[in-house]
Amino acid sequence: MSVPLVGQLVATEDPWEPYRLIDPFGEPVDAVTAYLRDLQAYGRPATTVRSYGMDLLRWVRFLWAVDVPWDRATRIEARDFSRWLQVAGQPTRLHWRRQVDVEWWRPGGKPYAASVRAHSETVLRSFYDFHRDVGSGPILNPFPLDRSRRGRRAHEHRNPMEAPRNERAGLYRPTVPQRVPRSVPDTEFNEIFARLPSHRDRALVAFYVSTGARASELLTSTQGGADPGRQLITVVRKGTGEVQELPASTDAFVWLRLYQLEMGEDIPRGRKTPLWWTLRAPSKPLTYHAAHRMFERANTKAGTSATLHALRHTAAYRMAEDPNLPLTDVQLVLGHRLLTTTQIYLTPRKEEVIRRLLAHHAEQTRLAAARTAPVPATGYRAESLEILFGTGAR
Repeated sequence: MSVPLVGQLVATEDPWEPYRLIDPFGEPVDAVTAYLRDLQAYGRPATTVRSYGMDLLRWVRFLWAVDVPWDRATRIEARDFSRWLQVAGQPTRLHWRRQVDVEWWRPGGKPYAASVRAHSETVLRSFYDFHRDVGSGPILNPFPLDRSRRGRRAHEHRNPMEAPRNERAGLYRPTVPQRVPRSVPDTEFNEIFARLPSHRDRALVAFYVSTGARASELLTSTQGGADPGRQLITVVRKGTGEVQELPASTDAFVWLRLYQLEMGEDIPRGRKTPLWWTLRAPSKPLTYHAAHRMFERANTKAGTSATLHALRHTAAYRMAEDPNLPLTDVQLVLGHRLLTTTQIYLTPRKEEVIRRLLAHHAEQTRLAAARTAPVPATGYRAESLEILFGTGAR
């Protein structure tokens, strides 16, 4: 089935409605607008509102293609939508110079990851739960919970003295594999760092790999938040909005100073002024997408495939491998709510495991060769063996 890529999620300048989902005729989808307002009331940041809005955009595009109103969708549409995400994959868009008036969702694109499909199922289930509770949607949620539990009711053996757990297993929710965080090996990191074109980019990457801050968090730093004397940089934590000081390496502050001298008077000054700016005139505060694109270009030149978020994993692994650094300190620096989240960095790196196992196999081969080597019987004179078998026979 071909699904037209109509409608879009647009960013607005209105702080009361940061994102708006509009239909093919340019009119807002009121059901989605009400739900996104509810998310904002929960205290969700604008980035979360955008993420939820993109999941809802995929859903309403599918409903428009099958000609079913959102409030008339049943479990059949939810089932087919879940299957369609697995089979059709991501849309393959034409180049912007070759685009026509209406693009189509052509099947055969890059498959959606299980985590993306699981997030989409959670968002859509929450969306219909909201409209069911306020009385504006169907009574039965098209994305129900899987309450089978092998023929038993959910939470059958739960301790009544404990608070009920949050049931997150949806009927059409895929199983998300447990992934080991990917870090950047030192040799690969050095290749990328050597190809960064400016002091600003080197300072950014040095701060990322030493503080463990998220890509969007470091871009919230201000000029007054950088303290070279104490080697601290202040960021705003994603989600909680908490202001936190993070220790950084000396090299990061050296590159930062070189970047500031390089820019000179091209960027405005002030303690509350953003720390990171674009290099091209007119100078503007650096955005997440611009920083992400900068790192992609360096990866292309180095012939690597690391991501900007992998620098956070690299910093976390380096901290967790230090025996003098308690894991609770790593938890505080990374901004994890639970210590179990930080414990995933105690898992050995894939590169180190491969290196040690290859060394193990090489040692086993050497020992096997030593065990099968012919050993002459005792009692023979060395000079006689030399005459019979030649030099090096032993």
